[in-house]
Amino acid sequence: MTICFFSAQYLPTVGGVERYTYNLARRVVKAGHKALVVTSALPGLPDHETDAEGIEIIRLPVWPLMNGRCPVPRPGREFKRLAALLWGRRIDFCLINTRFYVSSLYAARQAARRRIPAIVVDHSTGHLPMNSALLNAAGAAYEHFAAGVLKHYRMRFFGVSRAVCRWLEHFGIKAEGQLYNAVDPAEVRALAHAPDAIDWRSELGLAPDAPLAAFVGRIIPEKGVAELIKAFTDAAVPGAALAVAGDGPLLAELKKDCPPNVHLLGAVAYPKAMQLLAQSQVYCLPTYYAEGFPTTFLEAAACGCPIVTTRTGGSDELLADESFGIQLDSADPGPLAEALTKALTDEDWRRTAAEKTAARLEAHFTWDAVCQKLLALAQSAQN
Repeated sequence: MTICFFSAQYLPTVGGVERYTYNLARRVVKAGHKALVVTSALPGLPDHETDAEGIEIIRLPVWPLMNGRCPVPRPGREFKRLAALLWGRRIDFCLINTRFYVSSLYAARQAARRRIPAIVVDHSTGHLPMNSALLNAAGAAYEHFAAGVLKHYRMRFFGVSRAVCRWLEHFGIKAEGQLYNAVDPAEVRALAHAPDAIDWRSELGLAPDAPLAAFVGRIIPEKGVAELIKAFTDAAVPGAALAVAGDGPLLAELKKDCPPNVHLLGAVAYPKAMQLLAQSQVYCLPTYYAEGFPTTFLEAAACGCPIVTTRTGGSDELLADESFGIQLDSADPGPLAEALTKALTDEDWRRTAAEKTAARLEAHFTWDAVCQKLLALAQSAQN
């Protein structure tokens, strides 16, 4: 079988959808099938290649709207050439990531025209934030339009969490089930505890036993990084440090008035980010972004790092109660500071939370299990 993945953004761009696509595609190849990823062109990368994992990649020309967050296909000679390369082959099944991208509408239309079985996997639990009330309203109207187009093409819908499936009802869409976000726990742990792993406390000039909190993700306002820094400072746990790993448009602003015990690391290579999680007492994500199911929750669980978060997509599916991790109703610095204090000072709670989330991860959220379900869907669609 050839399974075609449409993902508006893909590696080396860092994000949850990008890694979701990559992890499923490489397991499809490992299972003896062909995986084709169709994504947006990026400067300096070839428009057609096969990577070291055996994944074929086609990068279509786009206009990178909203600093690349919303790439829009750019018609022309190059697009036509690559589209002919894409569709001039047998494709048995399409997985289209995220309902609102223009490239998703293009993929749905082409799959329907060619009678290729296809599903849409959604990754969000809210409208895409736009920075103003007028733009938010326009964006929401567009998302409803896009959902209508996909329903017109009779797409089947899945979510990366139950929360995403509930959000799809907002568009009059009944999801068929979950194709969960996931990790390979053994792979994450191997990276986290590699022989050449960085010693983050030494790197940051901390005492060997210093309490360490971590954030790993994009540095955008909706991820709550500014609120996290304020709460961490208010918590004032003696000797503690906060390490913030990631890049984004808010990073420069945060650097202007950064407390000395907060370390803004910028972009960090994936293995080093896993090592940071494994060496931290707590991973904190006070997000108010429309998360589907943050991969960093699963990575933290694999690394044995307890979690403090605001309630978001997938959080209650991994963190069944406070013995698994702490969920807050908002990113308000007061309750967030209390939660950080507990996580950084209560060793018994940390041990229990790490053990319980790791067990839940192994039982429900592994790539092997998700890939098996995808292949079963693709196979049944051929009958």
